[in-house]
Amino acid sequence: MSAEFWVTTIVLTATPGTGALFAIAAGLAGGARAGVVAAFGCTLGIVPHLALALTGAAAVLAASAVAFEAVKWAGVAYLVYMAWGAWRHTGVLAPGDSTARSGRASTEWKVIGTAVLVNLLNPKLTVFFFVFLPMFVDPSADGAVLQMTALGAAIMAITMLIFSIYAVGAAWLRRHVVGRPTVMRWVGRVFALSFVVLALMLALTRH
Repeated sequence: MSAEFWVTTIVLTATPGTGALFAIAAGLAGGARAGVVAAFGCTLGIVPHLALALTGAAAVLAASAVAFEAVKWAGVAYLVYMAWGAWRHTGVLAPGDSTARSGRASTEWKVIGTAVLVNLLNPKLTVFFFVFLPMFVDPSADGAVLQMTALGAAIMAITMLIFSIYAVGAAWLRRHVVGRPTVMRWVGRVFALSFVVLALMLALTRH
């Protein structure tokens, strides 16, 4: 793997987006564990996009305006739904105060499911892998699929690491906002606005 691949991947992953914002919100509301779980969910959400790129199905999405628009608007709707939850503190920003093991496990699975959907409903990720991976591997070369799979795994590892750092950082700040209703209300509004902005950006994405 070239230095160009590592630098480009780290820069692109570290640039705040929907997944990073979700991990930060989870860490802020539920602590470091919840944030890392969210980071894992976002990383897991990369798998379908990588699979589509490796099988060539991404070419269909890239070429089909109807398919692209369908996934895009589903993603927009889900981001608006997340914004509403953040505003009302019923979504990822809901207080993570459950200490029961069964209750915590249920909450973590819910966070993972939400995180996977955050990435799954973003058609730009599929197109990104379809365009990005061939920049570093010749698709016609022997073993190209294995090489691109290795690159995809590296991208997932970087995503998990960076998103976890964001989440743990947010968890560290958590002590300054939890228990302060006014602060938490404004935090919820900021995240809600951020999700709306991301939804608008996705909506304006052209095929």
